[in-house]
This record gives sequence, structure tokens and C-alpha cells, in this order.
Amino acid sequence: MYDFAYHKPATVADAVKLLADPDAKAVSGGHTLLPALKHRLNKPSALVDLSGIAEMKGIKRVGNAIVIGALTRHVEVANSAEVKAAIPALAYMASHIGDVQVRNRGTMGGSVSNNDPAADYPGAVLGLGATIHTSKRKIAADDFFLGMFTTALEADEILTAIEFPIPDKAGYAKMKNPASRYVMAGVFVCKTGGAVRVAVNGAAPCVFRQADMEMALSANWSAEALAGIKQDAEGLNGDIHGSAEYRAHLVGVMAKRAIAAAG
Repeated sequence: MYDFAYHKPATVADAVKLLADPDAKAVSGGHTLLPALKHRLNKPSALVDLSGIAEMKGIKRVGNAIVIGALTRHVEVANSAEVKAAIPALAYMASHIGDVQVRNRGTMGGSVSNNDPAADYPGAVLGLGATIHTSKRKIAADDFFLGMFTTALEADEILTAIEFPIPDKAGYAKMKNPASRYVMAGVFVCKTGGAVRVAVNGAAPCVFRQADMEMALSANWSAEALAGIKQDAEGLNGDIHGSAEYRAHLVGVMAKRAIAAAG
């Protein structure tokens, strides 16, 4: 039997007040929280439905950045003319998340806040060096992702938008589980001026930057530059779908494909 209060605030400020209750849970797309409720793995005192907060929706270009509201759905990112023109790799990523049902329901902010090891968006956030806007502050991508399902967000803090700097070049490639479509290993590459960032998602408990690849690509932006670089398997995920060593191999393969996609 479900036993919780349901709230649908209209503003970020109202949502923050409701989440002051340590047993209250915020919900947007609900892809993680609702299954947990059904299996009685989570018993919140209240659900705070963020879907009615208009200020957390939408996509806009601000200077040399694309700012995307946390409640913007994957399908909206995938189809956005602004995103396609400025960061086509991000639109491509969004268009390949899950399936049609997931893309029409899931939100960018929910995915990034949850920080599932097999999620796509953390790769783009870290790979592009994005800035996380919250109800309290701004957080650099390098300081945001702390571990499996763990971020720098505080209990009563809401991710409201993500600011993505527009790169010169960017590309993304992933190997997905054929049944679940979750990422087994994905790589997002980005080049802006002389700076290169390489983010790996899916392969480890938390998204991370691949420093050796960044150094090699800074000197030579080509797939050939990655030929002698091998991802260490230590600390990577291993399960029935693929060992840590297999995922380490996939990181190298996906990195080369991401460079090819970036051009």
C-alpha cells in the first residue's frame, strides 16, 4: 500500500520548501523512483512532482552556450534546432537514449541528478565541461559527479538547468546493452581551441575523464592518436553482460568512433 503525500509545486522556491522534509522525494520523469516505489525499495513521506515548474523547462542560446532546463525531455533535446546547430553531438546523444517511450518521458535534469553509471547525459555534461545551475548555486561539471548515484547536490537542492559551452568539435559513441539499451561503455569527446576533454560513461561506477586520451588528442586530433592508449580495467564495472576487461577494450573502440563522429 502506498502511503505518501503528493505535491505539485509551481515554482522552484515552493519545491525547495517541500523538499526540506528529509523523507520527501522529488520526481520528474520517474524512471528510477517509480520502479523503486513499486518494489518497496523507497518509502518517501511525500512526492514532490516538479513537472509543473515552467521556469525549469526549455532550451535557449545564451552567448556562446546552450542552456537547457532540467525538465526538458530527451525528445526535445534531440529535436531542438538550437542544439542541432550548436552541439550536434548532444542532440545525437539525446536521440539514442533508451527507446521512444523513455525519450518522451525522461528529463535531462532527472538523468543527471540521478547519476546512474549507465546513463548517457553525464558523459556530455563532463565531456563539454558544463555548468550545473541549481536552486542555490552553480557547480562545475568536474565537481558535480562524486560516485555511483551520488552527486554534489544537497538534500534540499534542485538542479534547475545545465549550461553547455559550445565547442569547436564534439562527438559521442556508445556500446549499449542490446536488451536494456543501457550504456556498457560510452565516450564523449570535445575540442575547444587547444583544450580537449574526453569523458567515459557506462564503463565505471561513475563517469570520469580519460586524461591519457585528452593529452594525446591535444597533440593530434585523430583516431590514430589513440592507437597506443589502453584503458586500465581496474575499477571498471564487471557483470554478466561484460567483464571489466571487455569494458576497458570498449572504451578505446568508442573513443575512436567518437573522434570519427566529431570530424
